[in-house]
Amino acid sequence: MSEMINKSLNFQPYNSMRPDLIIPEYGRNIQKMVEYAMTIDDREERNKCVRAILSVMGQLFPYLRDMEDFNHKLWDHLHIMSDFKLNADSPYPVPNASELDAPPARMTYPKGDVRFGHYGRYVERMIEKCIAMEEGEEKRAFSISIANLMKQNSLNWNRSTVTDDVILKDLNYLSGGKIRLEGITELHAVKTIQGNKFQDYDNDNYRKNKHKKFIPKKKFKKHK
Repeated sequence: MSEMINKSLNFQPYNSMRPDLIIPEYGRNIQKMVEYAMTIDDREERNKCVRAILSVMGQLFPYLRDMEDFNHKLWDHLHIMSDFKLNADSPYPVPNASELDAPPARMTYPKGDVRFGHYGRYVERMIEKCIAMEEGEEKRAFSISIANLMKQNSLNWNRSTVTDDVILKDLNYLSGGKIRLEGITELHAVKTIQGNKFQDYDNDNYRKNKHKKFIPKKKFKKHK
């Protein structure tokens, strides 16, 4: 009886009543295309259908086409959506389901104290790389980039008392006296923090409004 009512009312099932999508990013229509391709008996027609599906899948993510293994990734996703049951002429080996289900390798937590927490651990590693470089313009340019990054990281914590002299002294200290930047007049930090952008915007508005003359509002008299 309920089926007759649903048909008479042209009932559309909710997505929660449908089977779960294996890769939701591609949507249900792509999933249906993959399931249809698995029902094609002729191998040549099935391969043609698979190539058409891959073309549509690639159009959904055009910004990833520059990736080196873009086509390989599409084929892997195609096999995953078919539950590894699609028999097609793939230019890449079929992924192993057991390897995909395996948990990722455990990442080691970095150990060791950071001498200046506001600069961060990566700055110290960059300084070690810079020390190992040969003397020349490339090493000096790398040293200036590190100093600019140190200033930027310092501004993340304090925007008022960061001076270039302190940054250069800290760079000399962290490098054990092996990196000395002479003749540097000013360091430039890249503004990447949203709070800094808001503060700059607020300061700019203050400067603009500061130079405007105050014009009192006119009072309109009521006519009797």
